[in-house]
Amino acid sequence: MIFLPGRLAAQDRVEFDSSRYKFIPTGIRIGTDLMSIAKSNYVDYFKGWEVNVDADIFRRYYVTVDYGHWASTFSLPNGVYGNDGKYFRVGVDVNFLLKDPDRNMFFIGFRHGVSKYTDYADYSYTDPYFGPISNYVKNEAPKAHWEELTLGLRVKVWKFIWMGATSRLKFRMVGKDQWNLLSYEVPGYGRTFKNNWWGLNYQLFVRIPVRDY
Repeated sequence: MIFLPGRLAAQDRVEFDSSRYKFIPTGIRIGTDLMSIAKSNYVDYFKGWEVNVDADIFRRYYVTVDYGHWASTFSLPNGVYGNDGKYFRVGVDVNFLLKDPDRNMFFIGFRHGVSKYTDYADYSYTDPYFGPISNYVKNEAPKAHWEELTLGLRVKVWKFIWMGATSRLKFRMVGKDQWNLLSYEVPGYGRTFKNNWWGLNYQLFVRIPVRDY
């Protein structure tokens, strides 16, 4: 039998199989919400921060995770209400700029949010029989969860730096373990007396490359 070198090279050639890596992201973006930072520095009633992470797990689909801290204080007509807690959101974004070489994004998405916090109310009132009375009530470990629909942009501004904006329609908030006080506000969600609540984030990201397309 005669072996031809050219045929051997063709038979032994190993081609790159991109399907083996289709669920490995091409990069991971890590960022923060600039609105939370600005609000914490310029108003007295709010302190907080938020970290945002996303990664393209399959072509146009991005998994996203947010984690943050939120503490606020409000003056009431007869006292003060405050809360302090952590929250996280997890979800998926669908990118409609699939062929953009800079990996810019125009997306819609879905999130599930969870919040664990404490809140309190310190107030006073006048009883017709006993006169002025001061009262302090506190929830030690209430929880809440909700859903979000998102719409937003991610735009490359320089090398590994991206800017982004995400608008959020928050809905179906359910609170738990509010034994002593009905929460006026839930960290990560907002005021509880609204069935739907709008949110907006301006974000700064650093992208860490993982692999080529």
